[in-house]
Amino acid sequence: MPELEGSPSGEGLRVCVIASRWNQFITAKLLAGALATLRENGLHEDDITTVHVPGAFEIPTAARWAAESGRFDAVVCLGAVIRGETAHFEYVAGGAAQGAGRVALDTGVPVVFGVLTTDTVEQALARAGGRDGHKGEEAARTAIEMANLRLLLADR
Repeated sequence: MPELEGSPSGEGLRVCVIASRWNQFITAKLLAGALATLRENGLHEDDITTVHVPGAFEIPTAARWAAESGRFDAVVCLGAVIRGETAHFEYVAGGAAQGAGRVALDTGVPVVFGVLTTDTVEQALARAGGRDGHKGEEAARTAIEMANLRLLLADR
């Protein structure tokens, strides 16, 4: 019985990283971690494209454009949505998550959701290289593995 698993090597892959400018003091950390991880795992500078969007709600649109371009093996979505005193959090966080998932399902291109959805700034910082890990790095590793798995499945 065959078992398949995506390789952790990014060699030969092309990845688009989409980063929200909203809460940039957090998203810059996510982006730096994702880019470093992609390079550490074999991607060359020319194989990584970084796209900046105003906020997390705009990420799915840019992800669709990237996925449909045919230029990328995976798309990484990075952002930080922090709960406030209104329902705005639910709309933005939910829209970003559902939109990114829809792009992946509609296009077949791996779209990795590295958008933090936290109650506080402290929680976001803890997940952007603090005590709770680095979600930007995790998203980059997931993108590599899923892109390689997609290639394996396409070859079967």
